[in-house]
Amino acid sequence: MNKTLLPVAAASLIALTTGCSNHESMIEKPDFKANADSVFDIDALEALGRVSNPQVSPDGKKVLFGIAYESVEQNKSNNELYVMNLDRTEPRRITRTADSEQDAVWIDGGSKIAFIAAHDGKPQMWVMNADGSNRHVVSNLENGVSGFKVSPDGKKVVVVSTVKYGRTAQDVYPDLTKATGRLIDDLMYKHWDEWVTEIPHPFVADFDNYRLSNVVDVMDGERFESPMKPFGGIESFAWSPDSKNLVYVSRKKEGMEYALSTNSDLYCYELATGKTRNLTEGMMGYDTNPAFSPDGSKLAWLSMEHDGYESDKNRLFVMDMATGVKTDLTEGWDYTIDQFAWFPQGDRIYFIAPYQGVAPIFSIDLKTKIVDRVTAPEDVCDYAALAPVDGKTLVTMRHSFLYPNEIFKVEDAVAYQLTDVNGEIFDKVERPTCRQVMVPTTDGKLMTTWVLYPPKFDETKKYPAILYCQGGPQQAVSQFWSTRWNLMLMAANGYIVIAPNRRGLPGFGTEWNAQISGDYPGQNMQDYLSAVDYMKQQPYVDGSHIGAVGASYGGFSVYMLAGIHEGRFAAFIAHAGIFNTEAQYLETEEMWFANWDLGGPFWDKNNPVAQRTFANSPHKFVDKWDTPILVTHGEYDFRILSSQGEMAFNAARLRGVPAEMLIFPDENHWILKPQNAIMWQRVFFRWLDRWLKPGSPAALEANASTPAPSSEANTNASTPAAANAPTSASTDSVK
Repeated sequence: MNKTLLPVAAASLIALTTGCSNHESMIEKPDFKANADSVFDIDALEALGRVSNPQVSPDGKKVLFGIAYESVEQNKSNNELYVMNLDRTEPRRITRTADSEQDAVWIDGGSKIAFIAAHDGKPQMWVMNADGSNRHVVSNLENGVSGFKVSPDGKKVVVVSTVKYGRTAQDVYPDLTKATGRLIDDLMYKHWDEWVTEIPHPFVADFDNYRLSNVVDVMDGERFESPMKPFGGIESFAWSPDSKNLVYVSRKKEGMEYALSTNSDLYCYELATGKTRNLTEGMMGYDTNPAFSPDGSKLAWLSMEHDGYESDKNRLFVMDMATGVKTDLTEGWDYTIDQFAWFPQGDRIYFIAPYQGVAPIFSIDLKTKIVDRVTAPEDVCDYAALAPVDGKTLVTMRHSFLYPNEIFKVEDAVAYQLTDVNGEIFDKVERPTCRQVMVPTTDGKLMTTWVLYPPKFDETKKYPAILYCQGGPQQAVSQFWSTRWNLMLMAANGYIVIAPNRRGLPGFGTEWNAQISGDYPGQNMQDYLSAVDYMKQQPYVDGSHIGAVGASYGGFSVYMLAGIHEGRFAAFIAHAGIFNTEAQYLETEEMWFANWDLGGPFWDKNNPVAQRTFANSPHKFVDKWDTPILVTHGEYDFRILSSQGEMAFNAARLRGVPAEMLIFPDENHWILKPQNAIMWQRVFFRWLDRWLKPGSPAALEANASTPAPSSEANTNASTPAAANAPTSASTDSVK
């Protein structure tokens, strides 16, 4: 990796994270002490600072960013703001409060900074001087502010807040003041982790750096959301350079229509007249992330082609604002794009895309459509932000399996490290190593697979292994960093980690990415087994002690593998996984996802794709389950209900298979609260150690207190599963 460190700047930055005026409530950088073996453990993971949101100042000389730390005691995190010169000098902390300052940006030519923080219990927009002085709240919206973007002339701001949606019990029967019932007559009554009682709207207001006034709901009276939940944010809005127009993203559908469609559009709101026009009418998939060129003559955005397919190729489109002509810049580029940013000159666009197991930065020429790689080919990492400085320099973040986000400056394909927030911790622990291997698949292809090896790896020894099953299902297994599914932590605990880029993952062309749709139990399962079989051939892998773990679609994968693995695995862990696809079809909320990826409803007997999917649901193979399994789930998960995990756990116990279940009543699809996260990690490794490390304390304790599996389970352990294993669907059958 190309990097240049400036120890003085790094040390100064770390030093500035200590001390506060309110020690009882302030969350600061923890005083981390490594364990006696210098192993990267759960405590080390929780102690890491989380770097985010680099913003280059208008003069191109400074970068503004955030660092967050967690408090296990308070069970929350706190984000503070910092400024550093781009020559890596003078790092300064500019906030010091018990309330997180989020989403900070430069305004007023760089003399001020705007951000979001709590005020009277609600998130509101604030402004302060660039040095952190004269801090004052500028918004006072009843439902708070979840995002904002100041117009280029500094006189207007769009803020995101919520408006009421749906009926309460009191709306229907005002005399029943204590009634809590929800009267529902259409779909999308719940979404991801909430009952839909309010939706986000954009509000435009006058702004003078001290307060908002004349606040107007851009979508007043419309029962549609903008930005789109659950992941849409302020990137859904773009001011024209002359500040006369605001472009926003919305899927103007509700109820069943909303549940069945991904057809969002870009809408242009003219401030002078209050009129709105659809810029992408007739473009049927997701249209998102609008951004004007510096001169305002063009609008770029990300566009998917197919309605109902949320993981379609993200194309980069550009519209000529004078003529309305739309151009697909990436027609010849066979990879999906995650994010982009204009060059200051407006003749090229930077973008980040998953590519062959990593996520580099590229640029594309508007005239020739030629794509160039901006970052070095030898950079084994993912880039995660784009803040252009000039035509040859940009500020970004990057991470890998082995380190979290730090801020970098990229010039002429060389990445210079600006921050070293967590270097002090990593200097105290032994780190794993990572290699890329190419695994032959059952259909004659080669699959990029990342393999992590424990610290002080010795090829003469044997190690237990873990197969990591990715979620999504179309989420890249690039060099990601996760605070929960942390592959470095798994390897540091003495496991070889196998992370295949199986079918259905981006970064290897649209055909590889699309193959999984309609073929959940097919080729990608064979890809997983191919990766395990390949690694079992290595003399340092203990083939009798291999586990499989995963979340969401990765949880589905674990449940599926449990029925077809033919003795390859000794332990399983499934989080938030689909166990019964028929139940999932009717339990989930985003029906476009179920229709596209599962193939359609199970009652459509004339749909061969759907019928194959449901015939090969994991629950249909429970009779082959013979391997210990841990099930975890959050009860606020409305994407995949916790009943899916409960069914899997019950089935395992009724089969006599050793099983344990960890349910969080206050978590959603993800485990977010610090103490819950620590509990989850402890249970995770306790379970793996119990079954994959025979001499470990967890195994010895369990062996002393747990009875052996029932005779039924033991009998079925010797029963071949191959006869009932699903076969891969052909790509031609996936619509």
